[in-house]
Amino acid sequence: MSTVTRKAEKFLFEYLNNASPTGFEAPGQKLWLDYIRPYVNEYEIDNYGTVMGIINPGQPYKVVIEAHADEISWFVNYISDDGFINVIRNGGSDHIIAPSKRVNIHTKKGFVTGVFGWPAIHTRRGGDKEKLPSIKTLFIDVGANTKKEVLAMGIHVGCVVTYPDELILMNNRYYVGRALDNKMGGFCIAEVARLLHKNKVKLPYSLYVVNSVQEEVGLRGAQMIAQRIKPNVAIVTDVTHDTHTPMLSPKELGDIKTGAGPTVTYGPAVHNKLQDLIVNTAKQKKIPLQREAASRSTGTDTDAFAYSNEGVPSALISLPLRYMHTTVEMAHKDDVKNVIRLIYETLRKIKKDHDFKYFSID
Repeated sequence: MSTVTRKAEKFLFEYLNNASPTGFEAPGQKLWLDYIRPYVNEYEIDNYGTVMGIINPGQPYKVVIEAHADEISWFVNYISDDGFINVIRNGGSDHIIAPSKRVNIHTKKGFVTGVFGWPAIHTRRGGDKEKLPSIKTLFIDVGANTKKEVLAMGIHVGCVVTYPDELILMNNRYYVGRALDNKMGGFCIAEVARLLHKNKVKLPYSLYVVNSVQEEVGLRGAQMIAQRIKPNVAIVTDVTHDTHTPMLSPKELGDIKTGAGPTVTYGPAVHNKLQDLIVNTAKQKKIPLQREAASRSTGTDTDAFAYSNEGVPSALISLPLRYMHTTVEMAHKDDVKNVIRLIYETLRKIKKDHDFKYFSID
């Protein structure tokens, strides 16, 4: 089944190249909604910007497929008298990769370009030569000489800061860029909606295609939308670690490779019967699948749905990713296609009023 059309890939690049920092996801959400609107019957937007497209609305049984729309970023936290800017995290931004990176500072006037500066190796002596950056030593230089000049640019404490790095297709194999975590998931569920529409699939339930906000700061958007929808089932897609790159241990982190298919996660929040349905679907449709385990929480929106509304059968389908929370996150084209296929085919296996209870007593 062909899944990624030229139009879809054009949307993918436009969507990934648009900044959607946590708490400021609206521009990216508008792009996402514009793309899925032809493929859904209705849509809704909540107060904090989570968007859901609804297929076959009005049915008592409700199924969710979900990704999160936000990306990690920084906040301006302090502006020195000589015009340098200090930051704090917005989500899990990695301070190690920041020095020498270009940045966009979001202001009411538009983007202001800056750089994360770092002292030249020539100027660092002794132990300082190998000194690593920390959140306390990071600073942004916008070419200003005074605090007054910085403020005149429209920059103030609280402005959000993102990286301008854009998506590329590397060697016709890997999508590479920032914010694949988890806008690639948003792309996948949008493609599921497109395929259901294209193939005229009649679902026996209402399907909610949900792109949630604020996952990177504690699954907040999913918590809100789960209470609003009150679904019967939730299938979440996010990213997971390719553990076969240097400095990582498959024995400790799980044996996951890009190009070998999506993963399913075993853990307390993941519903066993829904998981079995996904695994059996993969076998029947010959979709490659990998397995991993979470000792407590999955750390994804799966947990928010699972533990909402007195308990919602939930499962996690993940896209293997290299170099998570950097500007060169890498996902294999085949894995993206197979995440789409697996969600699409699983939805077709869910029945009207599907009972996921573990057991019953006669």
